Amino acid sequence: MTNESVIVPPPQQPDIGFVGLGRMGSAMSANLAATGHRVVAYVRKPDQADRLSALGLLGTTDISDLFGCGVVISMLPDDEAVRDVALGRADIGSRGLVQGLAPGAIHLSMSTISTAMASRLAREHAQRGQSYVAAPVFGNPDAAKERQLYILAAGAADDVAHCQSLFDSMGQKTLVVGTEPWHANLVKLLGNMMSATALEMISEAVAVFLKRGLDPKPFIDIMTSTMFGGRVHKIYGDKIVKQSYAPGFVMPLVLKDVRLALAEGEAAGAPLPSVDVVRDRLITGIARGYGNLDWTGLGLIAAEEAGIGPSRPIIANPSPVL
Repeated sequence: MTNESVIVPPPQQPDIGFVGLGRMGSAMSANLAATGHRVVAYVRKPDQADRLSALGLLGTTDISDLFGCGVVISMLPDDEAVRDVALGRADIGSRGLVQGLAPGAIHLSMSTISTAMASRLAREHAQRGQSYVAAPVFGNPDAAKERQLYILAAGAADDVAHCQSLFDSMGQKTLVVGTEPWHANLVKLLGNMMSATALEMISEAVAVFLKRGLDPKPFIDIMTSTMFGGRVHKIYGDKIVKQSYAPGFVMPLVLKDVRLALAEGEAAGAPLPSVDVVRDRLITGIARGYGNLDWTGLGLIAAEEAGIGPSRPIIANPSPVL
């Protein structure tokens, strides 16, 4: 008999599934893989295999490969995309997470969706013994790469706690906002609404300075160092002055969130008149062909409405949809 101890390896953690490998999702899933999580990433196009492998992900074009995961994260653009992934499509015989996940598994939805859809998904998962956590984020693709996202989490306390290590791999801070998943989506939608409205006001002020033949940068510097020192004003005020419109957060997705925020206000009987202006500005920009620009493109629209054209070529690349 020897005194040698037997080293027992730690149990292997369950795989993490990931759906939605756009610019945000790619950065978030890569950070999960970099911190030791085995991530199975679902994409629709098989030609993405090399790109996913370079990110440290296991790619698949068969969503059923995610059904054995303990947690599946979705980072998708809208209600329709999340519904199809979660509930499947009976018309084409496609199963979703609700039909495929094991009891006890967690669907962690980090998408910005309506409160109605969040509530529906929470009910559907609960009926099958699964869990649903909503955790939309504040931050752009650059922040996602640097793990600087602010994560808004809501759901059953044990489920949120179970996801905390994932949040720590993707963001700088987790803010738990309630036990009902839809609470997180309401915070996210109204937060985006406030940010878009702030960008519109910055854009209008900058247009006044440009129309008077003045450089708007000193004004923005004064405002962001005194009365308007928040992150939105500092980050995006400078981009609007520089006419920096590369996405980012493209206008059609901003418009989607603004419309959802307006719907929340209508459902609550709380008018949001200033947000109507932002909605119309976004519609104008998209109609003029600016749908691939960041929401800083509100500055371009404000300038055009004041009779001022851009002082440099507009260059922006649309985000890939995978």
